[in-house]
Amino acid sequence: MKHARLAFAVVLVAGLALAFANRGAFSQEALQQWLADAGAWAPLAFVAIYAAATVLFLPGSVLTLAAGALFGIVGGALYALIGATLGAVLAFLIARHVAGDWVAKKAGGWLRQLIEGVEAEGWRFVAFVRLVPLFPFNVVNYALGLTRIPLGAYALASAVCMLPGAFAYAWLGQAGRAALAGDANAVKNGLLALAVAAVLMFLPRLIRQFKAGLLITPEMAKALCDQGETPVIDVREAKDFDGETGHVPGALNIPLGELPARVAELERWRGEGVVLICRTQVRSGQAARLLARQGFANLRVVNGGILAWRERGFPTAWNTEPASADARA
Repeated sequence: MKHARLAFAVVLVAGLALAFANRGAFSQEALQQWLADAGAWAPLAFVAIYAAATVLFLPGSVLTLAAGALFGIVGGALYALIGATLGAVLAFLIARHVAGDWVAKKAGGWLRQLIEGVEAEGWRFVAFVRLVPLFPFNVVNYALGLTRIPLGAYALASAVCMLPGAFAYAWLGQAGRAALAGDANAVKNGLLALAVAAVLMFLPRLIRQFKAGLLITPEMAKALCDQGETPVIDVREAKDFDGETGHVPGALNIPLGELPARVAELERWRGEGVVLICRTQVRSGQAARLLARQGFANLRVVNGGILAWRERGFPTAWNTEPASADARA
């Protein structure tokens, strides 16, 4: 394993150095010329280039635009999707089996948020970050390799949810080529493609919020706490509830894993609503969807969780015996 890691490091550094040295040549025009020279092998060459670019942190948008210009909307989207999925799988496997420590350093502070998201929602979280790019695409491919999600679920969720974006960028690439050729409809098609890309970017976020709880700011949560009428449910584990970050004063601790069996404790607030919080907003969002399926209304999720709460300078508390819902009766 040590030799494999060394070999990976050498190959990665060499690849990154080569990509950096030739960054000026990595353009849509240059790529189109390379693929034109490849002739009948152009689709296969494109897929290989896309996969390598994904592993080496090169921008995939340039490639997908070029795919649309060269292969048309359908062919370009298909070849881009295959290349992106192959590259994402390679990065995933590298992180899981070869370069986990390197990836952890590269991912930085949001790696835990990714891991929490996958643990809470599995493939659905992968689908969400593909549809809504909250994290850099190339880095997230490696970071997800450090989670426990099965490779098959990761690959399938990635491929399915990257297809709309691949289609939109390929459409833009095809429209750009048509504009250069003097097509009068090129501008209209380009604007339509941009509209599709914008919808794909923001619609999943809106759906996610309306399906479950309303995302509120820490300031709004603080105002509700000060009123004293809306309970705050912290869905972290007990050790996190009284860990280094503490918790919202007066909050009830019902860990997400225990919530299905303890829903009855919240019955008195079924119609009045509750505020849900966790470390960030991953587990609290999962809790909101669970409660929504149980018929609860007026669910609110604190955007940024306890970390955002503390950043605002709002008070936090610690206690050895987390409060229960019965204690609020």
